[in-house]
Amino acid sequence: MNDVTLRQLRYLDALAQSLHFGRAAEQCSISQPALSMQIQELERQIGAVLVERKRQGVHLTDEGEEIARRTARILSNVRDLVEYAQQRHRLLSGRLRLGVIPTIAPYLLPPLLSLLRADYPNLELYLHETQAQHLASDLVCGKLDVLLLALPVEHVDIESVRLFADRFLLALPRSRRLPAKMLATPDLMLRYRLLLLDEGHCLREQTLNACKLRKTQNIDSFGASNLSTLVQIAPSPTKSVALTTPFRRISAFLRAQDW
Repeated sequence: MNDVTLRQLRYLDALAQSLHFGRAAEQCSISQPALSMQIQELERQIGAVLVERKRQGVHLTDEGEEIARRTARILSNVRDLVEYAQQRHRLLSGRLRLGVIPTIAPYLLPPLLSLLRADYPNLELYLHETQAQHLASDLVCGKLDVLLLALPVEHVDIESVRLFADRFLLALPRSRRLPAKMLATPDLMLRYRLLLLDEGHCLREQTLNACKLRKTQNIDSFGASNLSTLVQIAPSPTKSVALTTPFRRISAFLRAQDW
């Protein structure tokens, strides 16, 4: 085990991501035979078969998948160590890979990015916008540094910090006024067409839970993959409600993490 090198782990990580020796070798800037030999040497050193080579392609064994997950965390920690050493005297500087869910990104990112550029010009921010489950996977395997998404996040390897809260509000056409302080009920939802995000978006599940709707088969609903689409086609609400924009809280959180 003392002979295992970071270079071998990088080769395994590239192969685990691409499941193709040629693409992994190109990503690592070495020849395919050299990468294959290093993977075989790594297997010999740790005493386990990590990769199965079949006609259908390359597959990781069960041991290979577990070691690849641990390898991703090791490489992520090494990157953090190097970046900390290089940027330790400058607050919020260096590279930060931020993952954001689509229901938050359009509303928080524009003013947040302006704030970060003005206050922390040495910060190199890389953004990745996708659904929560994909972001969580990328964070665990070391592809991202921090996420901005809706709670709860149920993963043993992820630590979460609550930054702010936004209320759920029901928007109805002006012509359909309701009594003051009336609560939305499942029966009320059956009377109107419900605008929802597509399957896989956490806001969809949160909306259904808030409305106590377990199934949508009997509900006239419209699905979209983008929250901005729903906002544009939604009926004008009786009163406009400003979204919470706690940009300073986000900035303070990032500072606390030594980026």
